[in-house]
Amino acid sequence: MYMAYGWPQVIPLLPGSCPSSQRIVYLKLAGKLLLVVSPSHLELWGSSQTGERQPSELCFASMSLLLSEQVPFAGEDLFVSNFVRDGKTMLLGLSDGCLYSISWKGEFGGAFTIGSQRSDSNDDRLLPYTLGNGLVSGVDSAAFASDDKISTKSAIVQLELCTLSKLLFVLDSDGTLVVCSVNKKGLKYTESIKAEKKLAGDAVCASVASEQQILAVGTRKGAVELYDLSQSVSLLRTVSLHDWGYSADYTGPVNSIAWTPDNSAFAVGWKSRGLAVWSVSGCRLMSTVRQIGLSSSSSPKINPNQDSRYEPLMNGTSAIQWDEYGYRLFATEEASCDRILAFSFGKCCLNRGVSGKTYIRQVMYGEDRLLMVQAEDTDDLKLLHLKLPVEYQHSYYPFCFFFMSRLETNLLHIILLVQVSYITQNWPVQHVAASEDGQYLAIAGLHGLILYDVRFKKWRVFGDVSQEQQIHCKGLLWLGKIVVICNYIETSETYELLFYPRYHLDQSSLLCRKVLLGKPMVMDVYQDYILVSYHPFIIHVYHVKLYGELTPSSKAYLELSTVRELSIMTAKSHPAAMRFVPDQHPREREVDSDNLSSDLSDREPSRCLILRGNGELSLLDLVDGRERELTDSVELFWVTCGQSEEKTNLVEEVSWLDYGLLHMCLTVWYPSLGDDPFIQEDFLQLDPELEFDREVYPLGLLPNVGVVVGVSQRMSFSASAEFPCFEPTPQAQTILHCLLRHLLQRDKNEEALLLAQLSAEKPHFSHCLEWLLFTVFEADISRPNANRSQISGPGHLKKLSLLRKACDLIKHFPEYYDVVVNVARKTDARHWADLFSAAGISTTLFEDCFQRRWYRTAACYILVIAKLEGPAVSQYCALRLLQATLDESLYDLAGELVRFLLRSGREIEQAPTEADTLSSPKLLGFLIFGSSHKKSSLDKSSSFKEQSPHVASVKSILESHASYLMSGKELSKLVAFVKGTQFDIVDFLQRERYGCAQLENFAAGLELIGQKLQMSELQNRLDAEFLLAQMCSVKFKEWIVVLATLLQRSEVLYDIFRSDLRLWKAYSMTLQSHLGFAQYHDLLQILEEKLSATAGEGSSRGSIS
Repeated sequence: MYMAYGWPQVIPLLPGSCPSSQRIVYLKLAGKLLLVVSPSHLELWGSSQTGERQPSELCFASMSLLLSEQVPFAGEDLFVSNFVRDGKTMLLGLSDGCLYSISWKGEFGGAFTIGSQRSDSNDDRLLPYTLGNGLVSGVDSAAFASDDKISTKSAIVQLELCTLSKLLFVLDSDGTLVVCSVNKKGLKYTESIKAEKKLAGDAVCASVASEQQILAVGTRKGAVELYDLSQSVSLLRTVSLHDWGYSADYTGPVNSIAWTPDNSAFAVGWKSRGLAVWSVSGCRLMSTVRQIGLSSSSSPKINPNQDSRYEPLMNGTSAIQWDEYGYRLFATEEASCDRILAFSFGKCCLNRGVSGKTYIRQVMYGEDRLLMVQAEDTDDLKLLHLKLPVEYQHSYYPFCFFFMSRLETNLLHIILLVQVSYITQNWPVQHVAASEDGQYLAIAGLHGLILYDVRFKKWRVFGDVSQEQQIHCKGLLWLGKIVVICNYIETSETYELLFYPRYHLDQSSLLCRKVLLGKPMVMDVYQDYILVSYHPFIIHVYHVKLYGELTPSSKAYLELSTVRELSIMTAKSHPAAMRFVPDQHPREREVDSDNLSSDLSDREPSRCLILRGNGELSLLDLVDGRERELTDSVELFWVTCGQSEEKTNLVEEVSWLDYGLLHMCLTVWYPSLGDDPFIQEDFLQLDPELEFDREVYPLGLLPNVGVVVGVSQRMSFSASAEFPCFEPTPQAQTILHCLLRHLLQRDKNEEALLLAQLSAEKPHFSHCLEWLLFTVFEADISRPNANRSQISGPGHLKKLSLLRKACDLIKHFPEYYDVVVNVARKTDARHWADLFSAAGISTTLFEDCFQRRWYRTAACYILVIAKLEGPAVSQYCALRLLQATLDESLYDLAGELVRFLLRSGREIEQAPTEADTLSSPKLLGFLIFGSSHKKSSLDKSSSFKEQSPHVASVKSILESHASYLMSGKELSKLVAFVKGTQFDIVDFLQRERYGCAQLENFAAGLELIGQKLQMSELQNRLDAEFLLAQMCSVKFKEWIVVLATLLQRSEVLYDIFRSDLRLWKAYSMTLQSHLGFAQYHDLLQILEEKLSATAGEGSSRGSIS
């Protein structure tokens, strides 16, 4: 897995080296040299500064001609696209559709066509304009031939060779890709090159991943098709940016494809716009094209003047190339040759090869840094940068600084810059392994080793530099507190295992040295056992025994003994990864042994998992050497059983999980005591949430949290930078609900309860319980003939058993009521009866929530009760809940209940016949409504007599609450009540003018209301404005004067007092006579001036008249 980080580096080329009309069409990086191919010439560039880890500025390097041979082409109009080669022969693709064979000794084999004899009608001119492993420019596309014969008129624009599969791929200018078989002895035997298959006719480029046995084909439609070479060149999947809102109209056709050095990912460059990196499973790991949206029906319109400068490769990608370690991706822009963009990438420790696995911490590493992800108890996401001085005098260093940023996940995201003095001399990082407890990290570059103490944030290095330079690490493992190094000895070309205690890296502390049989291909460790696999398929299992205490004050030594050797003859490829599988159950021959009572964790592992490069996952019996294929199309897997002794390990019951290539989903495996030792359960069948997002790649599993950790790509933009910064972002996806469901399926109810109790404090616990019930219920109702009314007898009970077990499990937790009703809201109401037959009676669940005062949860049950028990019962429950929510001032919830009650009341009124209503068992609900109405109604309006009892009951409750609020002058609550329930406040005020809304005394009312509505707060001022508008609409003069005074609305008061000067004098005297009203003296002055001016104008008009 590869993920971009940081800002793209711009590497300028010397000006004037290429004509402005030309471009770079091919890149090749080897060490500190960069080969640049333009249409007319080759250029070799080197770093301008010696000692640089990566070139920041390039200049021309010296290059001399070693050999020049004239190819005997007969014609004059032939061009060469590219060539492929093996150890003895190279094949050239010609523009007339022929291939030309040349040996490395300079022997010319001549031209030939696939499946025909050689021809001499050839040319000696080179193709003037190529894309370097791409489409020939200037060659018109021909129509796809309908027959199966290979057209000799179409130019060959690209050749690709897969030596492992003995396949040659020939791409023609008309878009036809021909798959040809090659003689096992090599390309020299051209007569054996036969066409086997013809692929789609819109291909423009292709690239082969030999280790993965996958062919990537770029098309004119902007898509990349992946073909499985191990399965008769069958289509595996198609990836493109179409689902992100970009069609080929904007990206253009695929221009180039480049696989990473380990063939686990590939980069795609488009001719018109952008670059992206994909995993083999189809996960989009990185993209320079800014995301618009998923599943867009049409591509967005691109405005080149809007943010275009922030997008790299906006004008298209010409050529791309990975460096030899896969840490950087070099790209050139279409129609540009003045600079090269370098994107930095981090790689994930994928639990493959000779580096150890990580569980507590998930680790990615770049050329000079580490990125760790781990669970935290808080919801803070911390980003820590470590920077150390170049010169050092001691072998232990503290960190310098860190900063924190809050995100929505409870993961810790740490970036460490590898100790500078070490990485400067031993660049780049080669291997990374985390200790079992996650407290230490081991990092190895080209030489030596350094350790990082995560808890104390300190580095430990070799004190003796000469010892450091003698270590050429080819693999890392952790054996408890011991770090195991697979060291390559250059002088003897042999390999050995070195065992160092983590507290001291020095030759004097070396615990053991073990010479290996050869170069290890795969290594693994479990407790005191180490597995080493050699080519072609030889397995050695060693047992480690430590004598003495592993402390700085004592002397300890270690013995390594071989306990098992296997040499397996198989036609399959060598494993890419192997992991011990601890025995979770004793073998049959061990049942009667004396060791049955011993702890299974102390046993020597007798099985191991094998993952091959083609995605095949198999189980190997280390006792008898038998290998059983389990599944294919696997990209990653994690052995979870026996990996943690902590009680918080939530996945101990699981044997392992794997991440598939076909569906980007997780599959879980459990041990079984039956004939099949392991049973597979596919999460995708019942848990579609575990089908990973196409932008999130799983890094690993955190057993103590029960989540799968993934990472996705994000971009941040800055006005001071030309390009965006690429930021890997961790994502967490819980699997707890799946583990619980599987335990219930296996009748391990007590284990499921224990697992749930361990997870009860996790932030995602409620969500997991909801998904557990939802997935079980969805699977239950999705079965054929799942209608409960048509099923009876033992079969019906059996179908409900898993649903009932899930409900019984969730009942142990207070989240049960929310979980059940949330699942009901997400499913069809037709199936609610089936759900609540297992979960409990809906009215009982409602009553429990009501008594606990969980009113919001209780409100969610109202619709369920209406469906299952009828509208009358739901009306009764809703009226009770309405009164309770009003008492608790939950006015938004009260408004929802009011709308439900009015709607439900209309449905009751539209009942078929009166006889049906009277005979209904829900008549009790109507009687209850009637009594409730008579008891609560104030009967102050004759209009109530004409209303239905349902509407009258609701209005009675609302008016009673409004009267209560108005009597207590709780005006803020009154405003919230009116807005939340849409209560008709105008009608209420008109009827209560001389009732609860009456103000007996102006001064007392102003003082009381001023205390209730603190005008210093914005919300209270808004509430007062709202009430003032309502009072004005009913011309409630007493309230208008009080509220306008509080708001100091002089214009409102002026309109009242200019026509009633007697009222003005009383108002002015009241405000002046009370010391508490001093803040209104300015208001009085303003009103006095306005009224005086009005009186003066009146006198003037009178004198004139």
